[in-house]
Amino acid sequence: MVCVSVIVVTLLLNSRLLISAENVVTCDGFVQHLSCDSGVIHVNSATFGRTNSNICSVGRPQGQTVNTQCSMDVPEVSKRCDGLSVCELNTQGLAGRDPCDGTYKYYTTNYTCIQAEKSVTCHGGYSYLECESGTIQVNSAHYGRTDKFTCSEGRPLSELQNSNCYSPNALAPVSKSCNGLASCELFATQTVFTDPCVGTYKYLRVSYFCLQTALRSSVICENANASLICEPGTVINIHTANYGRTDRSTCSVRKPASQIAKTDCYSSNAQAMVTDECDGINSCVLVASNGVFSDPCVGTFKFLYVSYSCFDH
Repeated sequence: MVCVSVIVVTLLLNSRLLISAENVVTCDGFVQHLSCDSGVIHVNSATFGRTNSNICSVGRPQGQTVNTQCSMDVPEVSKRCDGLSVCELNTQGLAGRDPCDGTYKYYTTNYTCIQAEKSVTCHGGYSYLECESGTIQVNSAHYGRTDKFTCSEGRPLSELQNSNCYSPNALAPVSKSCNGLASCELFATQTVFTDPCVGTYKYLRVSYFCLQTALRSSVICENANASLICEPGTVINIHTANYGRTDRSTCSVRKPASQIAKTDCYSSNAQAMVTDECDGINSCVLVASNGVFSDPCVGTFKFLYVSYSCFDH
């Protein structure tokens, strides 16, 4: 019952960005291993449960494998692994809850390896992201601590023990400061990012790539739809997608304050679903609704934000 890996597809998007999609299945209680020979990990989806009676079934009684209608999203995998070249996860208790008691479950993670630049900045320091050509597109950003070794020199052990420390809002300010620019400066401090673990010495880890083509974007208010369209002979490449709310002004006309107050609202499945729907084709129609995406903040009026570019077919 070891980890099973299946390579799905490899796409060359341009000379600087190579994405390879891979599925990894790991039986509950074992270590899940994600790795990129080159580039960094970007988790598209991660689920916990059972949708097949044969996977991870050796030595298990039939009663533990018969329920194949059991699945839940596990955002913790993305939090821990995005932006790393190698990520090992002890799956014991990783999901946080049991979606189907009495069924033996497994984790299924789909991720891509993106040829990205990496930056690590210890707490209190500054870092500079730069593209010699093109503009910055942030892939992942984490402020906290995910291991006991990074930025550990001269620090007492008590400040390094918590390696399950993630700021909930790191991606938004980094993306806002850097996306679309040739260079930008970042300050690793809790005055910019929420402090997720008081007493732990933290660091800012960012992965990004340099776009050689113009980045486009589309905003679709909740319960509306819109099309992404590329010129003839070119196809869509999705860079980012989020269904939720990250500011108070977008899609806010005639909305009560209570529906636009929350600005740290991110759907767990928007990136994967928009990519599946639109990547590699000339045009697609997207619907921004709770029926399509998971609802990340009940009572908040949401919008779908998508950034994409068009590449020669």
